[in-house]
Amino acid sequence: MSATFAITGRIAAAGRALAGVSLTDFAEAAGLAPDILQSIERGGSAWVHPSERQEAVRRAFDFFGIVVIGEVDGMGAGVRLKHTRQDVRQIARLEGEGGITGADDAP
Repeated sequence: MSATFAITGRIAAAGRALAGVSLTDFAEAAGLAPDILQSIERGGSAWVHPSERQEAVRRAFDFFGIVVIGEVDGMGAGVRLKHTRQDVRQIARLEGEGGITGADDAP
């Protein structure tokens, strides 16, 4: 995901929906209150402000393996998954096994 790409409410909602993540789980990963995330998503095509909220949404995107695709070749912005859904389930299962966490933890 581009560090300079501005996030809109629609991109945030699309990413969360694509990953199949609940509002509460996504908000927790972002470090936001669920009502703030809901407000962001309701913002539609408006840019997410302030920048701290944009960074929070980016953290959740990174955590859930969501990649933002910027506008290119006359097409609008969108989202896609970094991993297949099966990979995400496997990673979550492995991460949930316990033990000492390390720098090699995958999102």
